[in-house]
Amino acid sequence: MIIKTRVFEMADGKYQNLSDLARAMGLSVSQVYRVRMGKRGINEKFIIGAKKAFPNHRLDELFYFQPEPDKSDLAKTSTPNRIIT
Repeated sequence: MIIKTRVFEMADGKYQNLSDLARAMGLSVSQVYRVRMGKRGINEKFIIGAKKAFPNHRLDELFYFQPEPDKSDLAKTSTPNRIIT
């Protein structure tokens, strides 16, 4: 299973930009950017930061699980999870 996040969709309207979101999460902009672009996985610091930025939301509102793709599927696609704005 892979953990995914809804944080970036939820940040729309609440935070002006990625810098504001990162500040609210207590993380660097580069850390948040790498997660957003799929270059870094979601770790404990990101989860704690998401809860800081969205204190009124439950973890299951901020995160969800996705089954890992088959290895044969990985060869077919190389696009990371991206939120296109």
